[in-house]
Amino acid sequence: MKINWCFGLVSQSAGADYYNNNTSSTTSLVVVVVLLTTLSSIGAQPITAPIEVNALLAIKQNLTDPRNFLRKWNKQTDPCTSNWTGVLCFNTSSPIDGYLHVRELQLLSMNLTGTLSPELGRFFYLEIMDFMWNKITGSIPKEIGNIKTLKLLLLNGNRLTGSLPEELGDLSNLDRIQIDQNFISGPLPKSFANLTKTKHFHMNNNSISGSIPPELSTLPSLVHFLLDNNNLSGPLPPEFSRLPNLLIIQLDNNHFDGGIPDSYSNMKKLLKMSLRNCSLTGPVPDMSRIPKLAYLDLSSNQLNGSIPSSRLSDDMTTIDLSNNKLGGNIPTSFSGLPRLQRLSLGNNFLNGSISSIIWSNRTFNATEKLILDFQNNALSNISGTLSPLVNVTIRLQGNPVCMNANQLNIVNICGIPTEDNDAPDQPVNNVCQTCPKDYERVTAAPVPCFCAAPLKVGYRLKSPGFSDFRPYEDAFNVYLSSGLSLELYQLSVLTFAWEKGPRLKMHLNLFPNLSNIFDESEVQRIRRMFTGWNIDDSDIFGPYELMNFTLGIYTDVDLEPTSSGLSTGALAGIIVGVIAGAVTLTALVSIFIARKRMKNYYRAISKKRLLSKRIRIKVDGVKGFTFEEMSLATNNFDSSTQVGQGGYGKVYRGVLSDGAVVAIKRAQEGSLQGDKEFLNEIELLSRVHHRNLVSLIGYCDEESEQMLVYEFMSDGTLRDHLSAKTKAPLSFAMRLRIATDSAKGILYLHTEADPPIFHRDVKSSNILIGPRFSGKVADFGLSRLAPVPDLEGTTPGHVSTVVKGTPGYLDPEYFLTHKLTDKSDVYSLGVVFLEILTGRQPIQHGKNIVREVNGAYNSGMIFSVIDEKMGSYPSECIEKFVKLALQCCQEDTDARPSMAEVVKELDGILHMIPQSDISIDVSTDHTVYDSEISMTTTTSRTPPSSSMAINNRDQDLYVSSEYISGSNLVSGVVPTIAPR
Repeated sequence: MKINWCFGLVSQSAGADYYNNNTSSTTSLVVVVVLLTTLSSIGAQPITAPIEVNALLAIKQNLTDPRNFLRKWNKQTDPCTSNWTGVLCFNTSSPIDGYLHVRELQLLSMNLTGTLSPELGRFFYLEIMDFMWNKITGSIPKEIGNIKTLKLLLLNGNRLTGSLPEELGDLSNLDRIQIDQNFISGPLPKSFANLTKTKHFHMNNNSISGSIPPELSTLPSLVHFLLDNNNLSGPLPPEFSRLPNLLIIQLDNNHFDGGIPDSYSNMKKLLKMSLRNCSLTGPVPDMSRIPKLAYLDLSSNQLNGSIPSSRLSDDMTTIDLSNNKLGGNIPTSFSGLPRLQRLSLGNNFLNGSISSIIWSNRTFNATEKLILDFQNNALSNISGTLSPLVNVTIRLQGNPVCMNANQLNIVNICGIPTEDNDAPDQPVNNVCQTCPKDYERVTAAPVPCFCAAPLKVGYRLKSPGFSDFRPYEDAFNVYLSSGLSLELYQLSVLTFAWEKGPRLKMHLNLFPNLSNIFDESEVQRIRRMFTGWNIDDSDIFGPYELMNFTLGIYTDVDLEPTSSGLSTGALAGIIVGVIAGAVTLTALVSIFIARKRMKNYYRAISKKRLLSKRIRIKVDGVKGFTFEEMSLATNNFDSSTQVGQGGYGKVYRGVLSDGAVVAIKRAQEGSLQGDKEFLNEIELLSRVHHRNLVSLIGYCDEESEQMLVYEFMSDGTLRDHLSAKTKAPLSFAMRLRIATDSAKGILYLHTEADPPIFHRDVKSSNILIGPRFSGKVADFGLSRLAPVPDLEGTTPGHVSTVVKGTPGYLDPEYFLTHKLTDKSDVYSLGVVFLEILTGRQPIQHGKNIVREVNGAYNSGMIFSVIDEKMGSYPSECIEKFVKLALQCCQEDTDARPSMAEVVKELDGILHMIPQSDISIDVSTDHTVYDSEISMTTTTSRTPPSSSMAINNRDQDLYVSSEYISGSNLVSGVVPTIAPR
C-alpha cells in the first residue's frame, strides 16, 4: 500500500514532466527502476531509540526557540533518519541493539532560552553535547553525569546558575568541559578528580567559590586550566606542579591566600601562567627553570621583594609584574629576550638606574614592537646611552628620572602614553570594480579582482601566549587554514580586538577555493571542523572557541549532513535528480536559462528569509539604525574615526547620511547583552532626558552587534581640557559651572530617572563639554540600576555588585564591601572636583589626589596645590569648593553629603562669583556666560603669603595662581600604590 502510494505520487509527477517536456518513455522506465530499488530499502530501515526520541522532545519542551531552528523536532518524524537540526547520529547502516542512537547534540548559538531538561541523561551513547552561546538559564542537570560516553560538554556562554553537580565527576571519558561565562556558584566538586581523560578545563567567568581542591592535581591529561574571574579563595595548591602535561594555568581575578608556591617553578611544560589580581603576597618565584614559558602575568597583587635576576625562557613574549610592591633594581637579565613584546613593571617601588641594555641589546628582528612600561616607580637615572629608539616604546611617567630632561629623547619617554591600534591594515584597491552585494574581494586570490561569497566566523583565542598579535598574524593564517584544510588565500582576518582576560576576538572571512560560491557539502564540512573541535590546539595560540558561524547567502544550507543510509529525504533527492537528469537530456538550453533565473530567485528568497528571521527591536523616541548605516557613518569603523574606548567598547565619530555628526558606542564581546537586556537598556536610556546628560539618539542591533548612538560633543572631555591636550585653559568660573552641571546630571539619575540609576564610573573623562562650556555626563546605563522597593515598600540602601570603576575614583567602601550606593557617585564626583581644582589626575606620580589635597588643606597650604593655569579666582569660593570636595571624599559614607546637598552648595558658590565673570539665569536654573567673557583671566591682585592658612579671612578676595606653584603636589615623595 505504501509502495503503491509513493509510486503513484511520483508517477504523477513524472507524467506531468513527460507532458510538459515531451520526454520519451525510456525516462519513465528509469524512474520506475530507481523507485523499486530505493523504496525496498525504506521498509527495513531502523529507527531512533524511543527513549532518545522522547528525551529530545522533552528537551525541546523546556526550551524557547525564537528562530524556529528546532521546527523538525516533532513526533511525526524520526531524529536520525529525518536529520533533525542539531542532532547527529551514528551510521544508520550499523544500528546498536536494533536502534539508531544520537551521537551529537549541536545547538550552538541558536538564541535558545529556557532550561536544560533532566532528560539529557537519557543519551547513553552521546559523545558531544553543545549548547554554547545561547541564553539558557537554570541549573545544570545532575543527570548529565549518566552519559559515560560523553567527550565534549560545552555549556559556555549561557546564563546557568546553581552549583556544579558532583555527578559530572562520573564523566570518565570527558576530553573537554566548558562551562565558562555563566553564573555558576558554589565550590569545585572533589569528584572532578575522576576526570582523568580531561584535557581542557574551562570554568572562567563565573562565581565559583571556595578553594581549588588539591585532588585536581592528579589529572594526568590536563592541558588547559582556566578558572579566572571567579570568587576562589584559599591557597594555591602546591600539588599542581605535579601535573605532567599542563600548558596553561589562568586564575586571574580571584581572592587567594598566601603566595605563589615555589614548586610552580618546576612546571616543565608550562607555556602560560596568569595570576593577575589574585591578592597574592610574598616574593616572585624564580621561573627561569620553566624552559618554554612564554607568558607570565603576576600583576595587581601584593608581591614584594626584588625581581629574580635569573634569565627567563627565550620564548617569553609577555612579562607583567606591574601594580605590586616590588623593590630593588630592574634586572639586566630582561635584555636580549628574542621574542619579548611587552615588559610591564609599572606602579611598584623599583629604584636606582635603568640599564639601556634592556632595549638596546635586541637579538631579534628589530622590526617587531617592544613595549617597556616602567611608570610610577622611583627610578632615578638611565645608565648607558639613550639613542633614538626604533620600534621600542618606553614609558617612564611618574619617575624621578623624568625630572631630568638633559638626556636624549627623555621627553618622549616621559610623555603621555598612547596605545597602538591593533586592528589589521585594510588593503586598498582602487583598480577593481566593486563586488556584487553579498560578495567580497578575495585580496590574496591567484586571480586578480576575484569576488566570492564568504562564510563569516566569529573566533576567539581564549588564552593566547602573546600580547601583540601582529607578529603572529601570518603564522595564525597558516595554522588555521591548514587546520581547516583550506588554501592560505581562503582565510582572511577582518578585524581583531583584545578583550579582558586577555582574550583575542577575531572576525574571519572564509572564501571558496577558486569559485564564487561554496558547495553545500563544503559549508557543512567547515562547520563540523569548528563544532567538533577538530582543529588542533596550538602552543602559542592556545585554546579557541567558535563565537558564531554566519551563513550569509548560504542561509538555506542544511547544516546537518545526510545520514549514510537512504532516508526518505535521500530518496526524494534521488527522484528529483533522476527527473532533472531526464529533463536536462531533452531541453539543455532551456534548463540553462531556467537555472540562471532560478538561481536569482532562490538568492532573493534567501535574503527575504534572512530579513524575516532577524529580530529587530523598536523603541519609541529613538531611531533604529542598520549595521550598514553604522558602517557607512564610520567608514567601516576605520581607526581614524575612533575617538575613545571604555569598558563598554570603542567609541567612533560617525557622520550619518543627513550630515549629522554622532558618537557611536560599539559593544565589545564582554559587554554584549541578551536581546531583552539590550531592549531594556535602550528603553531606559530613551526615557532619560536632562540637559546635563548626553542624549541617546538611536541604536543598532544587527549582525550580532549592539551599538548605541549618542549626540556628539565636539569639545571633548573635561579631562582633555584639564590636561595639556587643550589649547586654552579653563577659568575658575568655567570649571565651577562644569562641576555644577555634572552634579545636576547625576542628581537627575539618582532621583528623577525611572528607575533610578547609580552611575558607578563618574570621572573627568566621562564628563563631556557642551556648548558654552556646559557639562554633560556620559556612560550611564542599565547595569547600574538603583535598588527598588520590595513588596513591603522598603528600599534597600545599596546594590551588591561586582566592583567596577576606575582606580583613583573608586569609593573605598564600595571597593571593600561591593555595596554600591548613591554616595559612591558622590565620592567619585568629589575626586573630579579635586581634579578641577588642581588640574592633576587622581593618581599621578604614585600619589593619590585625595590624600595630597587633604594634607595641604589641613596644613593651611591649600593654595599651593591649585592649578596655576586657572587664572584669578575669588579665594572664598575656592575655600568652599575645596571643603565641599573633601566632604564628598570622606571614607565614611554617612559623612558625605547627598547629591542634592552637593548641587545646593555648588549653586551657592556660583552665586558668590561676581557678575563680571559669570551670570546665573535663575528662571532656567542654567549658568550662562556673558558674551564678553573669554578664557582670559581676571586681573590678579597681590599674592598671599605661602604660609597663610585657609581660614584667614583677612586675605585679599582674589588670589592669582600665576604666583602659586602646583609642584608641591607631586615633588619629593616616593610613589605609593593606590588602593585597588
